[in-house]
Amino acid sequence: MKRWNQYDRSTVKSLAAASMSVLLMSACGGSDHSTDQAFAAVPDARLLADGQALFRFDTFGDELHWTDTLRMHEVIRSAVDPTTALAIGLKVDADALPASVTLGIRDGSVDLNSPATTVALLKLNAVVGLQGKVEVVDGKDTLTRVGITFALCHSTVDNSFAPGIGKRLDGWANRDLNAGAIIALSPALSATMKAVYNSWGKGKYDPRFNQDGENGPQVIPPAYGLEGIHSITSTGDGDDVSYWNRYVGITQMGGHGTFVDPRLGIDVTNGTDDRISAKLPALRAYQLSLLPPPPPPGSFDADAAARGQRVFAGVGKCISCHSGAQMTDANSRLHLPSEVASEPEPDGAPSYASRSATKRYRTAPLRGLWQHPPYFHNGTAATAEQVVRTYNDKQALGLTEAEVSDLAQYLKSL
Repeated sequence: MKRWNQYDRSTVKSLAAASMSVLLMSACGGSDHSTDQAFAAVPDARLLADGQALFRFDTFGDELHWTDTLRMHEVIRSAVDPTTALAIGLKVDADALPASVTLGIRDGSVDLNSPATTVALLKLNAVVGLQGKVEVVDGKDTLTRVGITFALCHSTVDNSFAPGIGKRLDGWANRDLNAGAIIALSPALSATMKAVYNSWGKGKYDPRFNQDGENGPQVIPPAYGLEGIHSITSTGDGDDVSYWNRYVGITQMGGHGTFVDPRLGIDVTNGTDDRISAKLPALRAYQLSLLPPPPPPGSFDADAAARGQRVFAGVGKCISCHSGAQMTDANSRLHLPSEVASEPEPDGAPSYASRSATKRYRTAPLRGLWQHPPYFHNGTAATAEQVVRTYNDKQALGLTEAEVSDLAQYLKSL
């Protein structure tokens, strides 16, 4: 099994390319934000390796929440077999599996319908985004503690071994993950709370529900392509990725530390120590190294995309907001809910912007858009075509059917 400070050749190439991107942006004046100055130099390999380990494996002590409060270790060891785990969107890192296990999965000698197999996978550190402590109790491997990491929602796998089992793809939104259904397995929750969590569905999560009590799940966003973008969330609450890392690590994961934002009335402290602040620089460096994935070959019509690019810059008026190298104006302005096409929220939920610090939305960057349907912050557009049609209708653009189709192909090409 790989140690935390080791990563494969393809990862090294990706990190090197991202580091060069950081260097070029710095040299060209691509970022003038104060929080970026400490990271203007290219991060060294050790910092990136540390950040990768934190992203993949660090719980920041959140076992306090997932084990001591929600008792998820009891549920997993008694009722969550690998078949169930894969069905609710959990992923397995094929590189963490020894040859005997991969052979056993192929020939059927590894029982994928037994919770004991899930415990064995956790012992191997093979379940993406979960960290489990497995101890021998009465002669049997027993899961005694469990916590989650950033990779649970913001990584997936390439399915190269089997559906849900493959090489890690860090930064990719796990739109298969039914986070609400996982939380709802907790025996510590009331039936009312379970119903809320079960209402979210795959690929969605409400990062405010446990703070304001409102229910309006949002799509899980990708964590790649953030270099040079300060407003990295859909509402631009923080001016740097470390703001959101602290928010998620403490208020959502339950990690040890403190998060305070008077604009939101949030003041949360978990534990008696701080296990996140000192780790934010390395975590940030690794996240900013994650590049948007190029679209798969043959996934779009190149000729139509070329025509769609002209629509994007012309009659579609997309470039008025999706501008610059990052294809977003988020660094210079945010937009009122009345300006965006994604509201009203589905099912009568309150405006997500109304639950934020800014009360506004940022323009979403578009690179790697092909990877993370459904679209808009609330997932109300299932396809790129639906995105274009929504804008065409709500902003009265007057696009023809051919222009709608071509513009959608261009979005898929990014």
